[in-house]
Amino acid sequence: MRASVGDQLVQHGRVVGQHDKVGEIVEVLGQEGNPPYRVRFQDGHEGLCSPGPDTEIRHRSTQPATSTQPPTTPPTFGL
Repeated sequence: MRASVGDQLVQHGRVVGQHDKVGEIVEVLGQEGNPPYRVRFQDGHEGLCSPGPDTEIRHRSTQPATSTQPPTTPPTFGL
């Protein structure tokens, strides 16, 4: 598992009803992108993580991009 600063770390819930925890990797402490990672979670706390099998790395290049284009205006057809 390799990550870079800015990637998302997603810890999937382990039991039914437990939500995923999503955080942003703010520091890579291992060599060549390997764990451990310092992660800032959505609730504001930071922690040191060595991801396990229930963890996913979402790289910045594969995350859904937000559109920077203005919304299109529908045609008025002579109105």
